[in-house]
Amino acid sequence: MIKNLILIFIGGGLGSSLRYLISKTLNISGLFPLGTFAVNIIGSLLLGLLMGWALKSNMLQSPVMFLAGVGFCGGFTTFSTFSFENYTLLKSGDYLLFSFYFFGSLILGIIAILIGILISKFF
Repeated sequence: MIKNLILIFIGGGLGSSLRYLISKTLNISGLFPLGTFAVNIIGSLLLGLLMGWALKSNMLQSPVMFLAGVGFCGGFTTFSTFSFENYTLLKSGDYLLFSFYFFGSLILGIIAILIGILISKFF
């Protein structure tokens, strides 16, 4: 249990730090929140790859899943920021951008998970 918590802590710290760097680089105030969008789609793809591998290999409880799946992907992706950015878009009255961001994130996130699982079947 303690070992898993340490792995999650390390992975989460790395994921959060990388998310911060990507968001600072790609998010431009007042425009489409590309940084958050990118990390959520990339994180979904990575989690799909990991889950596909873990399911195929019967490794759901492996240290790799705690470090990379729960920790890194959990810290890398962000629902709270996604929610706040959608609120900001709604408040500003930019309904078209809100719709693209909201539905695009959900649809592409699910597609990325599926692609990741499909890709993992070849490894």
